Amino acid sequence: MTYKIVCLDVHAPEVREIMQSMVPEGFQLEMANSYGEEEQMRLAREADFIMAGWAPVPDKMIRSAKNLKLIQKWGIGYDKIAIETARELNIPVAIAAGSNAIPVAELTVGLMLCVYRKVPYVDRNLRTGRWLKTEMRGQSYMLCGKTIGLIGLGAIGKRVAKLVRCFEPRLQYYDIVKVSPDEAEELGVEYREFDDLLTTSDILSLHVPLTPETRGFIGKEQFLKMKRGAIIINTSRGGIIKEDDLIWALKEGIIAGAGLDVFETEPPLPSNPLLTMDNVVLTSHIGGGVLDNVANVTRHAFGNMQKIISGKPLTERDIVIRKIS
Repeated sequence: MTYKIVCLDVHAPEVREIMQSMVPEGFQLEMANSYGEEEQMRLAREADFIMAGWAPVPDKMIRSAKNLKLIQKWGIGYDKIAIETARELNIPVAIAAGSNAIPVAELTVGLMLCVYRKVPYVDRNLRTGRWLKTEMRGQSYMLCGKTIGLIGLGAIGKRVAKLVRCFEPRLQYYDIVKVSPDEAEELGVEYREFDDLLTTSDILSLHVPLTPETRGFIGKEQFLKMKRGAIIINTSRGGIIKEDDLIWALKEGIIAGAGLDVFETEPPLPSNPLLTMDNVVLTSHIGGGVLDNVANVTRHAFGNMQKIISGKPLTERDIVIRKIS
């Protein structure tokens, strides 16, 4: 028997080639050519396994997939999957925990540097003939000596901590689960209560999933507690920050800048004020989007599918919804 894996995302040819080369024996991979509803639904109806990253997996799609054995997230954020429908139908849902940690962490540090040095702003001006050299000294900063506050210390948060240590900052974190004293020492991080983290961090970096508990987690109340001159970095999910409150905080000088890879609405509307702010650096939800990590994520995702077929348990941290026997 051959099991059908359906990839709902429309990937570049280079990515498709890598993924097809890694399909396990006994499996067939069919990949979407568009995000059109008709094609997406057609693919899902025939699937034994659905693999989705950017593409949503709504209620009606799950109900239509009569042979579905697993919904596998390409990455870790599962906010576009109709979780309660999967739970009702006893369909397991899994993520590829930790698989995107390195590229997302690298982008996070890159955004910190770009916001502090206003790299896109300087680049745009240089291309139009403006040589902003002396002007930038009065509005640029270095990471060395700053206090970086990590909200969430999972795989990505830990990787960020490891990467930024070479800049010699002070590292602190808040998470609902504390790491052990030995791991905290190894990472060079100090636990702080949430409000304390807000008031003492020069850079606030978000690394939590989007859940009902974290939606709108950062808003006007939190911005008012932050240090004047602080910046915020978000490479997790846009809904964690109340975007209107962020725009207000930036316009009013409550915070000095932001580096954003994610937005409440993706892509953001052309009228979004964030698109015109020189103290904001924006990327298009590309945190995990690097060619040299495709094989790593693919191997992880296909491995979970093989476990399902062979009756082996999934790794605990991959499980979003466990199948009830």
